[in-house]
Amino acid sequence: MLWRCAAAIGAGLALYASFPPRTSWWLAPLALAVLTAVVAHRSARAGFGYGYLAGLGFFLPLLPWSGLRRAMPWLALAAAQAVAVGAFGTLAAVLSRRPAAPLTIAGAWVATEAVRARVPFGGFPWGRLAFGQAEGPWLPLASLAGAPGVSFAVALAGTALVAGLGRVRAGRWRAARGCALLAAAPLLLAPFAAHRQTPNVPGSTVTVAAVQGNVPRMGLEFNAQRRAVLDNHVAVTEQLAAAVTAGRQPRPQLVIWPENSSDIDPLRHRDARTAIDRAAAAIGVPLLVGAVLDNGDGTSSNSALVWDPATGPGPQHVKRRLVPFGEYLPLRPVIERLVPAAAQAGNFVPGDGTGRIELNGVPVAVATCYEVAFDDAVTDSVRAGAQLITVPTNNATFGRTEMTYQQLAMSRVRAVEHGRSVVVAATSGVSALITPDGQVIEQSAMFTPDLLVGELPLSTELTWATRLGPWPETVLSLIVVLPLLVRRRDRANP
Repeated sequence: MLWRCAAAIGAGLALYASFPPRTSWWLAPLALAVLTAVVAHRSARAGFGYGYLAGLGFFLPLLPWSGLRRAMPWLALAAAQAVAVGAFGTLAAVLSRRPAAPLTIAGAWVATEAVRARVPFGGFPWGRLAFGQAEGPWLPLASLAGAPGVSFAVALAGTALVAGLGRVRAGRWRAARGCALLAAAPLLLAPFAAHRQTPNVPGSTVTVAAVQGNVPRMGLEFNAQRRAVLDNHVAVTEQLAAAVTAGRQPRPQLVIWPENSSDIDPLRHRDARTAIDRAAAAIGVPLLVGAVLDNGDGTSSNSALVWDPATGPGPQHVKRRLVPFGEYLPLRPVIERLVPAAAQAGNFVPGDGTGRIELNGVPVAVATCYEVAFDDAVTDSVRAGAQLITVPTNNATFGRTEMTYQQLAMSRVRAVEHGRSVVVAATSGVSALITPDGQVIEQSAMFTPDLLVGELPLSTELTWATRLGPWPETVLSLIVVLPLLVRRRDRANP
């Protein structure tokens, strides 16, 4: 039992090590292989226990950025997320005794990821296998079956490896070769998927600028210095305008500011509006400004606001996926009574719409920070006609932790998934320009003012992943029930 516990924890640690900023993507299938071997032919209860240990080994080192001020949120979040891996352990233990175990156990991983991305409080998709594969050979599959398809392929490589080794030990070489082919099958599709990751209109490009103004100092206290953050982004934009005038930079068609670049509501405060007007007039093209808007009823909106140099504020995207216990407090009356410190959580309200806005004639998808982790948030925007994806984000609160690199990997997966270029603009880094094949062509450092300017392809073609939406995840999750259907058929035909 002790060696199984150690192996389960080791599997979780290996899975963590496969995630950015490291490029050890190959550890993910090995981690799934070890965990599958640990729970194979165990009881459902034992499977949950070993799976839960693996979940703790994975999420505890993955999520410490969630508890920089207090350890309790980090520990509670990791403990809650580990339940999903425990559920996977239960399913894997049961399915290991059924036909087609490699396929069904891989499907079980996708199913538990799907549940974790939805409950509780809207879900928390961080730590999906796909988000650790920005450098892996399975990444092109995202354009066919989205992030769930990549997760399934990685899990299948691990489960098929375990099954194949079992066949080898039993001297069943033909069956072992079948397992090897099963593990390799998704990789055979990858070149086909990669071939489709090109703009469908040759020469259709846009010059974009991502502005990283930086914050006065690291940590939560930067929110008390809202005007300094706004002034920083105005200053970097004016520097861009001067560089364009001097011929050192091309004039961008789109300028993207980060989330929270104006925590002062520019629709209610004249000084903030004047500062943004000055920046827009200097560069002479529309800005996308991350602004906190006061709704006048005690609530706020996290907005990405189009700011035209001639007409001022225009269309906006209001963040739809809010961070529970950060931007809003679920069950506020109950939680505040139990944990008085929770009253510090924001009182933001979610927006609606598709997340697509028009910026200087270019249809743009806006996935504000946390939203990039959710499949539907980006899919809705691209289906609505977006030709470019923007990810305005504010990661200053999380300091120099791995969080910003984990989020950058999500943006790379989304680029491939939808065949779109992605512009990441972060208050304090990491900002990046990403091509539709998931490659980062420019990237900023952290906690320094910076400016990224580049030419990126536009596209109107929809990938299979965009067209299919949630269906790949649904189908792959339902693979879990295959053994039940087989058993029912066998009973009906003795």
